[in-house]
Amino acid sequence: MRTDKEIARENAEKRVKELKGYYSHITIFVIVNGILLFLKTGVLNSLLPEAFPKESHFYDWIYSNVLLWALILALHTVFILRHRFTFFKTWEERQIQKYMDEDRDKIDKYK
Repeated sequence: MRTDKEIARENAEKRVKELKGYYSHITIFVIVNGILLFLKTGVLNSLLPEAFPKESHFYDWIYSNVLLWALILALHTVFILRHRFTFFKTWEERQIQKYMDEDRDKIDKYK
């Protein structure tokens, strides 16, 4: 049987792993979308090969990409910060209590 300390450690390790994934997500978001925005604005034109399209209309999709990715990152943020939203915790506790009460009522019904 696992001790409370072992369970607490496993939960802490899981949270750290989630945070590392979140920070990686932010880093990749900034790097990739920064490069794409530099492409769109023409800042990187001097570094591109001759045959590479340099007109900004080739990169009209970039703003949509940044917006969609930002929305996904916002959802990731909500997921990571879910422990700080007390509504979810109290809702969870209310649901647990509700089901425990229902089970107790069923048991009492047949006594």
